[in-house]
Amino acid sequence: MQLAIFIAANLLMIWRLHAMEGKGFEGTVLGTLIMPYCSGFANLVFAFVMSKSVSNGGAVIENCLVNNTTNLTLILGLSAVFGTAAVLPKTKAQQKIHAEFSRINRFNLLFTLIALFLFTGTLWALAKDHELNFYDGLILVGLFLFWQILHVFEVLKDNIRKNKSFHWSIAIDLVLIAVSAYGIYFAVDHLVEWVSTTKNPLFSFAKIGWFSGILMVLPNAFLALYYSHIGRQDIVLSSQIGDGHICIPMCIGLFSVFNPIRIPDSFQMGAYIILGAGAVIFLSVAAIGRIPRFVGVGLIGAYAFFLYNGLIQ
Repeated sequence: MQLAIFIAANLLMIWRLHAMEGKGFEGTVLGTLIMPYCSGFANLVFAFVMSKSVSNGGAVIENCLVNNTTNLTLILGLSAVFGTAAVLPKTKAQQKIHAEFSRINRFNLLFTLIALFLFTGTLWALAKDHELNFYDGLILVGLFLFWQILHVFEVLKDNIRKNKSFHWSIAIDLVLIAVSAYGIYFAVDHLVEWVSTTKNPLFSFAKIGWFSGILMVLPNAFLALYYSHIGRQDIVLSSQIGDGHICIPMCIGLFSVFNPIRIPDSFQMGAYIILGAGAVIFLSVAAIGRIPRFVGVGLIGAYAFFLYNGLIQ
């Protein structure tokens, strides 16, 4: 029942999120500024629920690493393998506008990937002493807030440039998103309680960071496959990368502000795979503006390696 509530609440959130694209939020800005809060809200809730115990910091880091790695390898890999190409407009004038729009989105995606390197690299540097403390958390949260403020000003400038304003119905969308957010909190809280008390050997509390990270990728996966199917690769890429920004640095930073975190053994491997996958995606987008299918296969293979070494073995 809790899984059903979790999936239904996320689908409601994503449905209203999609409707907001034509109400003042478009393209990569939608994927970077709005989508991460919706698809990554469950990770924020998980960090809040786990903050009830100081010893749960390692599970929060595992949750975030699994979430980011799955987004950058498995989800983007599947999107590249099974996605369709965008349909080009018929007239030459429309094709010219489309080409200019694609170039702008490519620069935005590269900028978002640079932020990924900055956030993950900063976390890696702060974790060299095998612990994250209050001041480390402030640095991570501050980086994330500065990044979001940049995009808020970008939206405002774009709307002024196009003489657009936010539609009044956004208020209704925000109310529905708030309802779905409470549903996500309710489901995650009870799922964590169930895992911590059950005697099921498969769903061990020691691996709750891994299982929760995989579970919380599902809403973002639905989102990515849908936009991949209709040819909006810009939103696919920006949403997956932006969702990672919620986890690193926001979730980890918030937890470490209130509770110190001991770095788990899986951290180094996860950080290297995230940075490596980000570099491959950066080169692909810079060169051809998308992820080719053979690169997608390689990303899926990297995820299988990560899952085997961290969870199965």
